[in-house]
Amino acid sequence: MKQALTIFLVVIFLFACGQKEKEEVSYRLKWLYNVSSVGDLYADVHGYFAREGLAVTVKPGGPERDALKEIELGHAHFGVASADQVLRAVAKGAPIVVLAQLFQVNPLHWIYRPDRTPFTSPKDWRGRVLGVTFGGNDETILRALLARHGIAESELTLFSVRYDYTPFYEGRVAFWPIYLNAQAVIIGEKLSRAGETYAFVSPDELGVRFVANSVVTTRQMLERHPDVVRRFLAALLAGWRAALDPQNEEEAVRVLAQTDRETPEAVVRRQLPVTRELMLPAAPGTPFGKIDVAAWKQTAAIMAAQQLVPEGLPLESILATDWVPSP
Repeated sequence: MKQALTIFLVVIFLFACGQKEKEEVSYRLKWLYNVSSVGDLYADVHGYFAREGLAVTVKPGGPERDALKEIELGHAHFGVASADQVLRAVAKGAPIVVLAQLFQVNPLHWIYRPDRTPFTSPKDWRGRVLGVTFGGNDETILRALLARHGIAESELTLFSVRYDYTPFYEGRVAFWPIYLNAQAVIIGEKLSRAGETYAFVSPDELGVRFVANSVVTTRQMLERHPDVVRRFLAALLAGWRAALDPQNEEEAVRVLAQTDRETPEAVVRRQLPVTRELMLPAAPGTPFGKIDVAAWKQTAAIMAAQQLVPEGLPLESILATDWVPSP
């Protein structure tokens, strides 16, 4: 009996010695769990991080959870932030580095009713009421569109947007800022049920490319722990590719439903295809997560023109363009 127990303990000991301890990594998202974080959650639930020897804690973001501040303070190793957040932080001296770009097209659009307010170009905004979140990146994008198309702010009316869509439903505001892969699905369905048509204004199609969510870390993390960075990024992007694969749609919906209990699964099913279109690169053979340097340059130029950041920010040291693995 003693001999059998000894053999058993030796086997357990040898097995434990053969198991490498997973490195603990903290990953802070930009916002609460929603369709824009489905790939992050998918990578965790389906063991993509674990297979790279990482134990990743995927934490939700929000108005009181700034991923960039947490990274700077050492409370998180990686995070998600939009380009305007990154550029503002870098302008203040933060050692932030961008590893990958999740959205290839910014999901921020404006919804409108084409039968009431026909739209062919921003010139059609003259005399209209446009919704804008003052201090948000939609304000920055809108002002860039106005400047690009030669429209003075005095030629239209800006309406301060809150979470209440009533002014848009009632027609008091003609164009309302909205995220194409999130609220747009819900609002569009309500309009359809009411027998109304709707369409969207895409800043990208009008020549303003303003970068949205990207994966970030610190330069110190990149230089001191390059192997962890490589493994984390490989697992994360593989998880995203799997989550956006139409063949895995039902599983992606199930994974998100475990954390986002506010959004009905039927809505998520409609949000996923839109998210796929916004995130997947248009050019064949382009790796998922590739950093669009030209779009980053335009984003920096827009913010500098509006005196939100100084001119000449060193994008070459901010954008780690060679870390996204090939497909």
